[in-house]
Amino acid sequence: MTWYTLFFLISLLICLANLTYHLIFLLKSGNTPDYAPPSGSIPSGIQYSFTGAMSPVKKESAFLHLPTYTAGIIYHLGTFLSVFLIFFMLADVIFPPALSWGLASFLLVSALCGIGILVKRMIKKGLRELSNPDDYISNILVTAFQILMGLALVVSNIFTPWLFLAAGLLLLYIPLGKLKHLLYFFAARWQLGIFYGRRGVWPPFKNQKT
Repeated sequence: MTWYTLFFLISLLICLANLTYHLIFLLKSGNTPDYAPPSGSIPSGIQYSFTGAMSPVKKESAFLHLPTYTAGIIYHLGTFLSVFLIFFMLADVIFPPALSWGLASFLLVSALCGIGILVKRMIKKGLRELSNPDDYISNILVTAFQILMGLALVVSNIFTPWLFLAAGLLLLYIPLGKLKHLLYFFAARWQLGIFYGRRGVWPPFKNQKT
């Protein structure tokens, strides 16, 4: 086992341990009694929270900024793809050249989306005033991870050590900053679905029938 794969695995264990702590905290904190009588369906509310409520037309911050919203979707897809691929890299799986170049090309696009989002945050006054170092560090770490993954796919011998180093640093940072929203996002949407579903607010058409 190389030093960089060992570093990655240690970082992964530390990250998972921290996220498990946060998950336990969320489960305990979110389990509060609701004394209002139910007037809707919790399962339907949860389903809508993760589907219809996520539509751009339902989110003012999305439909007013569709290019940025689209870039964010592509950026997140690149992150998910990179996380998926890192375990193939760990197992020394070699992809066919055509597939490697195809994946690397998509990661280039997703990384460019991340860079575009970062530049917008830096040059737009309103976003810049709301930003803190965590916003910049998170973007840089994720974007570097995607770029190095793309490079490792097509020039593996040179960039693989840097890829695992970047992945390890990213894993160590996830529990410390805004990137732990990978856990809190699902918890928040779940809680919203329970809250509004129980009250018959979500899905909206339920209200129109009553």
